[in-house]
Amino acid sequence: MDKLIIKGQNILEGSVTMSGAKNAVLPLMAAALLVDGKTIIHRVPDLRDTRTMVRLLEILGAKIKFKNHTLEIDGSTVNRIEAPYELVKTMRASFYVLGPLLARFGQARVSLPGGCAWGPRPVDFHLRGFKLLGAVIELTDGYIQASAKKLIGNKVHFEVSSVGATGNIVMAAVLAEGVTIIQNAAREPEIVQLCEVLNLMGSKITGLGSNTLRIEGVNELVPAEVEVIPDRIETGTFLMAGAALGKITLKNTEPEHLGIVLEKIELSGASIQISGKNITVEHEGPIKPVNITTDVFPGFPTDLQAQWIAFMALASGSSIIKDTIYHDRFAHVSELVRLGAKIQMENNVAIVHGVEQLKGAQVMSTDIRASASLVNAALMAQGKTEISRIYHVDRGYEKIEEKLKFLGAEIWRESE
Repeated sequence: MDKLIIKGQNILEGSVTMSGAKNAVLPLMAAALLVDGKTIIHRVPDLRDTRTMVRLLEILGAKIKFKNHTLEIDGSTVNRIEAPYELVKTMRASFYVLGPLLARFGQARVSLPGGCAWGPRPVDFHLRGFKLLGAVIELTDGYIQASAKKLIGNKVHFEVSSVGATGNIVMAAVLAEGVTIIQNAAREPEIVQLCEVLNLMGSKITGLGSNTLRIEGVNELVPAEVEVIPDRIETGTFLMAGAALGKITLKNTEPEHLGIVLEKIELSGASIQISGKNITVEHEGPIKPVNITTDVFPGFPTDLQAQWIAFMALASGSSIIKDTIYHDRFAHVSELVRLGAKIQMENNVAIVHGVEQLKGAQVMSTDIRASASLVNAALMAQGKTEISRIYHVDRGYEKIEEKLKFLGAEIWRESE
């Protein structure tokens, strides 16, 4: 098992290209199950999670080629409708295969999901949606068994906007009979791209980017060739590192996906310059404390909450970080405290009292974004930090140490 070693307080400078979005490519890979043919996806990040999804699709019978960030998925050979616990337990996004399998084959058997070891992320919204489309749902031995002779369009209203449930129901509804209306649908860029790609495949989805999606079912879909959107969470993570430690340019990203994040970084005292698809961030004086409250898109992403807490740890004052999406997503706080951060927790609110200096220590990753927060904190800290259980960071960040090293960070990987 590897660990990351970081010697902090090096100036970051230069430019680095951002990867394709993990949270966009995983549902796109699942969508390939809907078609009898080869789907080609470019700019696929080479991550533990994408490799896990590749293995899952292969278990289902798909033939896969993955080379130079291009993924070819042949859905014509799919001959199995069960997603086993061994894979689904390691990555919640595996649950995305339920909708496509149910839509195309009329049945699916998918293990209840696992993934990051924090907080409940129930699949109830997914299952209620499938039931409204006419599916029979049974839970046996930890598996969801779904079946339907033919899915029928219906009105689906989510009490709380859910990215995963929106994606799953959309993929089921595209082959349903009649019209499906999804109310309070997720508006995240990753969902917009999923709908765009499904439309390229022959779907009839309108309302993209709004909280109401209309899906008119079609009889069949055809393969498509697409390029994954930039990873806004990776971009946000690097923006905060640059805002704290120097001047860096992040290339081939999408500023429009980061509106509120860019605003908050500017409020912290850093400067932001946008040139096309490139963003330059520069540290300019003391970090000012800035409060954030996470929310569904276009609000501040919950996937950047941990990194913002690390950033605010060196602010010249106190800040309040509230997570309204996942109330107990704060496992990183105790590890940041080990580095000298001063953080007070009150339910789903972190009150961060900025300190003059963080100091290196041994810390442990607990999930993908917590890992990123520890990397950023270690870059800002005096001395050496060792981060263990970095398989979490490898799930969501492609070659993070190589990119940071290219910008001037002193960071390397060792076997524990």
